[in-house]
Amino acid sequence: MRIRELTMADYDSLVQLWEESGLPYRPKGRDRRDRIAEQINEPWSVFLAAEEDGRLLGAVLGTHDGRRGWINRLVVSPAYRKRGIGAALVAEVEARLESCGIEIFTCLIETWNEDSMRFFERIGFVEHDECVYYSKRKNPDV
Repeated sequence: MRIRELTMADYDSLVQLWEESGLPYRPKGRDRRDRIAEQINEPWSVFLAAEEDGRLLGAVLGTHDGRRGWINRLVVSPAYRKRGIGAALVAEVEARLESCGIEIFTCLIETWNEDSMRFFERIGFVEHDECVYYSKRKNPDV
């Protein structure tokens, strides 16, 4: 397995990974092809792919806001889980963000996604139950 930068040539495989993993996908909003294309090369984005023999096994969309690094989307094919792929992707995002001066790494996980909560706890993330997440959306598709 190798980790490399995600490219727009990976988009369809990325969507397929999200779908086979049961992750929410917003094809009319934030996950639209043109939106990902805009974000993928931004200086605050670290979008990575894990592949083996040309097959996309996992991906992570990381960003930073100048203060914190964010793991926005992490996915590993269900057939390839428990092999260290997710941990390797997160470690690489952290290393790249750390080179930008970022020292705090965060993620938001929906309460239904217990597998993700256990995964992030195993790799050293700590739950902060004193925070409540609010959002304001222009429409439900974004």
